[in-house]
Amino acid sequence: MIDPGLFQENERTAPSQPGQTVEVGPWKTIPSVTVAYQTWGEYDGKNAVLVCHALTSDANCVQWWERMVGPGKAIDTDRYYVVCSNVIGGCQGTTGPASLDAEGKPWGSRFPEVTVADMVEIQIRLADALGVARWYLVAGGSMGGMQALEWTVWAPDRVERVFCTATARAHTAMQIGFNETARQAVLRDPKFRGGDYPLEDPPTAGLAVARMVGHLSFLSGVALERKFGRDLQPGATDQFAVESYLNYQGEKFTTRFDANSLIRVTHAIDRWEWNPVRTEGIEFLFVSFSSDTLYRPEQSDELLEMATKSGGSGRHICIDLPYGHDAFLLDGEHQGAAVREFLSE
Repeated sequence: MIDPGLFQENERTAPSQPGQTVEVGPWKTIPSVTVAYQTWGEYDGKNAVLVCHALTSDANCVQWWERMVGPGKAIDTDRYYVVCSNVIGGCQGTTGPASLDAEGKPWGSRFPEVTVADMVEIQIRLADALGVARWYLVAGGSMGGMQALEWTVWAPDRVERVFCTATARAHTAMQIGFNETARQAVLRDPKFRGGDYPLEDPPTAGLAVARMVGHLSFLSGVALERKFGRDLQPGATDQFAVESYLNYQGEKFTTRFDANSLIRVTHAIDRWEWNPVRTEGIEFLFVSFSSDTLYRPEQSDELLEMATKSGGSGRHICIDLPYGHDAFLLDGEHQGAAVREFLSE
């Protein structure tokens, strides 16, 4: 397998550092929910920042968003009290389909559907438990940006600023199509068993293909061509380097993610739409990338228009980089400069 190089940055194999968990009470048909979260910095009552993660990340934003979050970074953990939690329905510590019920059995197919609003509801309960009444900033990219925007619907008085990168107000047919293809790869794996597979024998073949589909949507054609072109895998005579890369990413994904979580969370973002009612007093920064074919820059134009029409203020910055959708994870320089300026105003 190839050295994933640059593209490894959003695919950490190391588990999140041990964080903290908190019980936040019942949710839908689940009698109790455990939320896995991590914090950095000291809280002074005014400096709280919530970082919301993308589809397959976890609560350790200093790791997966190392170019943006950390000591001296744009979201400076020496200056701000940074909080990040794993979403409900996930599989990185917060209650999800792979969690065990009172009888010690995985919830599996019995786990209810989740929405982006559900993710935010759990974050609101976490904020209450931490004593955070108002966020100085809520930030996120891709699905994380959706959560940040949903905060302005359910708790607008608890949000001062919103930073959204590489996201949209609702998925297009193409975005839904990519996710449905990934879901079908899992659903058609014989080992899926209707969602009630043993945790020790999950549908890894389907899950690996689902991740390969995802990676093709995350990267731009320019980035793939620059990295791989038609080169053969070193030491091989019948395998292209890009084939090796996709197989590597697919296999690695099966060691850290749950198939039911993939289905629940992709359904949540496909069905989500941002419908702001009142955003007065909230400042917005929208960032997009010219090469992002998954979340196109014009979708951030639409977000800015909606934010201002509902009373907020802000701007949209489009950054010219060749990395595709993954640019929001790979770029700390241009994106970081925009966030520093945004937070200093």
